[in-house]
Amino acid sequence: MAGPVGRPRPRVGIKDVAREAGVSLGTVSNVLNRPEIVSEETRSRVLEVIDSLGYVRAEGARQLRGWASRVIAVMVLDMANPFFTALASGVEQAAREADLGVMVCTGAHDPAEATRHLSLITSHQVRGAVLASGEGVGRTVAAFRRNAVPFVVADQYAPQPAACSVGIDDVAGGRAAVRHLLERGHRSVAYISGPDRLQQVRDRRRGALTAIGESGLPSTALRELSCDALTVTAGKDAGHRVLGLPERPTAVFCANDLLALGVLQALYEAGLRVPDDIAVVGYDDIEFAASAVVPLTSVRRPASAMGRQAGRLLIEDTAHGTRHTHRHVVLQPELVVRRSTLAAPAR
Repeated sequence: MAGPVGRPRPRVGIKDVAREAGVSLGTVSNVLNRPEIVSEETRSRVLEVIDSLGYVRAEGARQLRGWASRVIAVMVLDMANPFFTALASGVEQAAREADLGVMVCTGAHDPAEATRHLSLITSHQVRGAVLASGEGVGRTVAAFRRNAVPFVVADQYAPQPAACSVGIDDVAGGRAAVRHLLERGHRSVAYISGPDRLQQVRDRRRGALTAIGESGLPSTALRELSCDALTVTAGKDAGHRVLGLPERPTAVFCANDLLALGVLQALYEAGLRVPDDIAVVGYDDIEFAASAVVPLTSVRRPASAMGRQAGRLLIEDTAHGTRHTHRHVVLQPELVVRRSTLAAPAR
């Protein structure tokens, strides 16, 4: 649903901090620049107000009024994950089209890191940011709005209407993955999931259960094994847990490709054949999926296209002299079938 631009809250200034903390401007300045000369009680009170108000030092404010930054930022969870590398590359493509540069910030799942990135973005008067910060997006969005920094949410929906977002229908993706396995004859599927606080993980589970229900099977036909992280190491551990189940499923659906690659390692070490003994489906279709020892069937999420679309929306939103209407774009995933599922299940 589209809507008109909401007016951002004024940026919090040092005077606001001083007034709220009941101290002088000089005391706030000392807390920021010479904390050792301020009493611990006063310093703690001022820092608490700084955190609650979301104050960020704006060093770039010395620039002339009307100066427009030639840089946009992109905040992602983990650049070690090829999905986020591709997303950031898409943002960079959009920036290049507009003759802009890109600042890449990683580790957005860590509140301390997210705060540090916001401080850097604000102090250098970056034009705006694409936020692909996973479970912390609501908190990050609130901080950006407090500091009047334009943003676009990527890889999920904006938690409030006054912002653009570019997401993917992960319910449809989960449904397509498990429906494919059911069509291959599988009747017992393990879902290797990640942290349940991630909306994407929950949506993929919902899609998987939808496919199970549509097939007439009970919900118990899908057995979930959760992981604390979406990594190869976590996937390998989950693969060993699958092998230890009293009634081993004939197929595994993983919440992302890194988990699936770890599962493949565990199955290979145990001497099982993929897909003859057990089929595996991943999610994201990262570059490594096609080049795995057993090419991996995966649900492709157009990460680069998502980043490019989000970047273009941000540039449009921050262009001078234009009236921007916020849009919420939903991209569709695509099942890419490879050898890891192309065999009939063992009877």
